[in-house]
Amino acid sequence: MKKLFWTLLFLSISFVGLPQSFFEGGLTSDWHQSRRDELRKLMPANTVAVFFNNPVKNRTNDVDYIYHPDTDFFYLTGFREPNAVLVLFSEKREINGELADEIIFVQERDPRAEMWNGKRLGQEGAIEKLGFKQALLNSDFAEKSGIKPEDFDRIFTFSLSQGIEESNSNRPLITMINDFKSATSYPDKYTEASAQIYDMIKKSDLENSERVVQMITRFSRQYPEMLEDPAINSYMKADSPEKRMAAKAEIPEQKVDISSLSQMMDVLREVKTPEEIALLKKAVKISAIGQIEVMKAAKPGMSEREIQGVHEFIYKRYGAEDLGYPSIVGGGNNGCILHYIENDKRSVNDRLLLMDLGAEWKGYTADVTRTIPISGKFNEEERAIYELVYQAQEAGIALCKPGASFSEIDAAGRKIINDGLVNLGIIKAGEKHNYFPHGTSHHLGLDVHDRGVRGAALKEGVVLTVEPGIYIPEGSNCDPKWWGIAVRIEDDILVTKDGPINLSGDAPRSIAAIEQMMKIPSVLENWVLPEID
Repeated sequence: MKKLFWTLLFLSISFVGLPQSFFEGGLTSDWHQSRRDELRKLMPANTVAVFFNNPVKNRTNDVDYIYHPDTDFFYLTGFREPNAVLVLFSEKREINGELADEIIFVQERDPRAEMWNGKRLGQEGAIEKLGFKQALLNSDFAEKSGIKPEDFDRIFTFSLSQGIEESNSNRPLITMINDFKSATSYPDKYTEASAQIYDMIKKSDLENSERVVQMITRFSRQYPEMLEDPAINSYMKADSPEKRMAAKAEIPEQKVDISSLSQMMDVLREVKTPEEIALLKKAVKISAIGQIEVMKAAKPGMSEREIQGVHEFIYKRYGAEDLGYPSIVGGGNNGCILHYIENDKRSVNDRLLLMDLGAEWKGYTADVTRTIPISGKFNEEERAIYELVYQAQEAGIALCKPGASFSEIDAAGRKIINDGLVNLGIIKAGEKHNYFPHGTSHHLGLDVHDRGVRGAALKEGVVLTVEPGIYIPEGSNCDPKWWGIAVRIEDDILVTKDGPINLSGDAPRSIAAIEQMMKIPSVLENWVLPEID
């Protein structure tokens, strides 16, 4: 009985959704090394940056979600295993008896665990496959990380305030985070918001302290958890300028910087290298073909989930390892829910079908949306709304050139949509409305909403989406003939010195092209599965 108990216990902790350690045929170790070198150029002298990889997340009972690494961690290493830490030094220094400017800490090889969950690289693999000169076990992090606050002007990392699921899978990561917090005197409940408040308080004086309290009060409405920070709480409870200055003096000098590293990674990841663009093109091409095949296959009576399945079958057929984000397939009024992922409508009939999906290829994701009439032909109202969105997108894409801004792209399309809604009698001139409730563009890359400097002018090599939309939910304050119409058209655009390149242009966008594509027979038409009671 005891033997059976331990066997069952081992099985109960073994269903961990882990991928292989790195992408064969993906980005090279030299490429990832170049990214680390570029980050060092952005780091001030005498600093260190610490990256913890993502934790494992439980799906249900003893089954975990398929593991996905932190995208910054992957960008800098190519490594896709949990319980790992990357330490980057701004300059070479003596670490563990040798000169080094980086160390990666990884989980050890374990034949029994690898039999269940896939091969691990271990120290030797991290050196051979990832190109690190120092690769150590995560159990050595506390003693061999080289992170001593007195040795550095600043220690860069991200906020570590968010709790991690307690599990055997995450125990090494939790231990390393706790060791790091202890070594660096990381403040309790320290977040990016509280870091900004610390800075605000440190700059306060007797004359402006009351104004600082008012600013913190407004800020706390959005981030109420910041008031749980003891130092901030003490400042806020002080009832005179003199007492606030005393509370200010109690704020510890903090070498841990949890804001600047994110800004550095925004800069680093904004412009894509040729290697990244090649992977993005593949992801987008696969996603565009998925849209094409669904246009051929879509028929009244199909379910949202069936249509989702056709898309994702195409992705897997081409070998895409994952989805970039949960698939959105909304028929009729469901298309008015911007992030509708239930996809559980059993029958889509004679209405528009909004499909926002993206394949992930070697870590990089596409983001392509098409809206089609399930009947194969747009009716008069659908045609009018679709044409507005199409013209808004055309105007936005035309502006995707070096020097342009996200706000200019958004404004161009929004004017077309607002003027068009007035002409159709859906709104009055100058009326505020919620029929176009989201922005027009975001960066695209390892994340579907990728890193980038949002307010900066576009640069050559940036990849962004252009995705205007109009959504008129049932019950809207307009003629009911418009109710339930939802249209979004989204394409992935590469900015070049010679003008924008629509990477997803293979998927038909115009009304005529969509209707023509939907006339073409699908290879799936004769695929009939047996009925199940």
